[in-house]
Amino acid sequence: MLLERLQIADFRNLHAVSARPSPHATVVVGANGQGKTSLLEAVYFLCTLRPLRANRLSELVRFGTEQATVAGRFTLGGAEREISVQVAAGIRQAFVDGKKAAKLEDYFGGVSVVAFTPDDLGVVKGGPEVRRAFLDRAVFNRFPAYLREHRAYQRALKSRNRLLKEHAPASYVEAYDEAVARTGARVLARRRALLDELGPRAVSAVRAISQLSDVGVGYTALHLGTHHSQEEDGLEAALRHALGERLARDRERGFTSVGPHADDLQLTLGGRSARAYASQGQGRALVLGWKIAEIENVRAAFGRPPLLLLDDVSSELDPERNAFLMHTVAESRAQVLLTTTEPSLVARAAGPDTLWLRVDAGSVAEDARLRPARTA
Repeated sequence: MLLERLQIADFRNLHAVSARPSPHATVVVGANGQGKTSLLEAVYFLCTLRPLRANRLSELVRFGTEQATVAGRFTLGGAEREISVQVAAGIRQAFVDGKKAAKLEDYFGGVSVVAFTPDDLGVVKGGPEVRRAFLDRAVFNRFPAYLREHRAYQRALKSRNRLLKEHAPASYVEAYDEAVARTGARVLARRRALLDELGPRAVSAVRAISQLSDVGVGYTALHLGTHHSQEEDGLEAALRHALGERLARDRERGFTSVGPHADDLQLTLGGRSARAYASQGQGRALVLGWKIAEIENVRAAFGRPPLLLLDDVSSELDPERNAFLMHTVAESRAQVLLTTTEPSLVARAAGPDTLWLRVDAGSVAEDARLRPARTA
């Protein structure tokens, strides 16, 4: 998979961007607040139809304009295809080769991306909602249909919660239990399937970059218990039973207390919670190992590396771990877009064909003078 051409209009603080990324490394340089992250977020949004940071789609449209557009031409398996996405009035529309995409699966068509941002480095110490979002990004990379499946669960959950807040009769709430359990079981099954594949790779990667040996990756399904089948049908039955058991409490509190939205990704060291006991350096090693495992997992599943987006993470890592990350990126032979305030931090991932871009006040221009002397 190769991103051949990228065009952006009125996305975040970016005005108009037209670039032909390097097949290997494209380095985006600029001071904070100039638009580096916006450029990577535009690429992530193009490849996933999900914002990397925004809570609302309207936040993606540049202030004072009505529509944001991101388009990319990809080479996939020897064939070229163009995908694009527009956001206007809080509504997103996706296109394939200029025509509105009939199905999400048709839109993605082999496009995969792994993003690594400074926010990810806070996953270990953050709350469960942060780890769920972190996990779900990896699940989507592995199973593109997960975007549609997760949305279906969120719709069913929203309807049930609305009735709970309105103190609707129990029979009304129970009418949504089947939909919540069915769609929730699919989300659970996807998450667990991803962890079965990625977990061992993450443990191995963490060991390779640190002295941590007793690392664990697991999943906690809150209030669901452990005495049920791990198959999707068993998960659905267990969810339906738990929803019924907790109905009185849910009605009293006005929200659904059991389901994938309440679960947590478990990261442990020596059998103890990494959130409670890991140092900052250990936490960052865990997240870095996870991201390296995610790259390897996508390659193993699809036979090709994903597009990599690294947003200024080199400035947040110590020199040893940054060197390991840059070496991994170079060895992966994946196409990568990196942002940085200091070009020397990413020099190990750069090569003679690296495209150097400067971002200033929302404008992007090629600038070969950014190349550090040692990469010349």
